[in-house]
Amino acid sequence: MFRYTKLSALREVGFWIVALLYLAPFYLLVTISLKGDQESVSSSPLALPTAPSLDNFTKVLTATGNSNVVLGLVNSVIITAGSILLLVLLGSLTGYVIARSTRRWSRAVYYLFLIAIVLPTQLGTVPLYIGARTLGLTGTPWGMILLYSGMLMPLAIFLYAGFFRGLGTEYEEAAAIDGASRTQIFFRIVLPLMSPATGTVAILAGLIVWNDFFTSLIFLGGSKAQTLPVAMYYYIGSLVSQWNQIFAIVIISMIPILAFYLFAQKRFIQGFAGGLKG
Repeated sequence: MFRYTKLSALREVGFWIVALLYLAPFYLLVTISLKGDQESVSSSPLALPTAPSLDNFTKVLTATGNSNVVLGLVNSVIITAGSILLLVLLGSLTGYVIARSTRRWSRAVYYLFLIAIVLPTQLGTVPLYIGARTLGLTGTPWGMILLYSGMLMPLAIFLYAGFFRGLGTEYEEAAAIDGASRTQIFFRIVLPLMSPATGTVAILAGLIVWNDFFTSLIFLGGSKAQTLPVAMYYYIGSLVSQWNQIFAIVIISMIPILAFYLFAQKRFIQGFAGGLKG
């Protein structure tokens, strides 16, 4: 039977303190973004707004030019969603082949993908840019989808392969006896069972692609396909003293990916734990 002791009380207090420390930046983001231009300069950052207003959000959403937040938001959604779809499709197929193959090359290829996870992607920025420019993929969302898919494919294969190794073959053998093809077995039986791994790949890849600034700046800077982090960069450069509007655009950039994470967090935890176990 659980007993509430002094040690339990100290732990609870400690957890509350840690939670407040983590929530402090969000408090500053919300309070300052709801203040007017004069109040954000004259009042304390910790003070609540005297007259909360959504004018800052309206201003950043109606901005045009390089700091077009709406266009950057749309481009980020397209690039992130396209990258996730490619990673789930190709990563699951590759991970399945590696996990189910009994040949020696499968384990060698698996370790090769592990090495690719460790290597920093910035090492290949110059040759990647030259190749993308030669193929006409710079400044386009489709080129960024291919680029991000290639960069994150080793991570997706690692997670999927770990899960496939922990999945029994009974369902696959039963489906094969019933006359199902390998393609039908994979898409109708195996892939639905891998929903935790799919959730993990989707969330990890989505967070990385959505928040990436360096790659988007190099490959999309100055084009109409620039993502939201790049649009934020131009906005901050022109409004470095108007922190209320800067924090408003930060909140706008957080809402979609935070909502997606809250929706799929259960799958994320299951998938990441299962991938490490595998």
